[in-house]
Amino acid sequence: MTNEWMNDPALADIDRTKLDFLQALVFESRSLNKEQMLPFLMAVAKRGQTEHITFSNEEIETIAATIKNYSSAEEAAAIDKMMRMRKK
Repeated sequence: MTNEWMNDPALADIDRTKLDFLQALVFESRSLNKEQMLPFLMAVAKRGQTEHITFSNEEIETIAATIKNYSSAEEAAAIDKMMRMRKK
């Protein structure tokens, strides 16, 4: 996935710092295996706290929907799965 999704008009009201943070996560996590993912996500959560980056539920829903528009079918299915897990 490229960073094209970040310029989608649906995201116009979301702070660019937040979108840059997410893009960095996508880029950094690409080469990780399953065993590396949990420590990576824990570090990301800490970095988000340090940088005071938080997302409202509405922002999360909007970002996920937008990213799906730029994703393959497999990536979109993974996003749907993550969103279902998030709601549980």
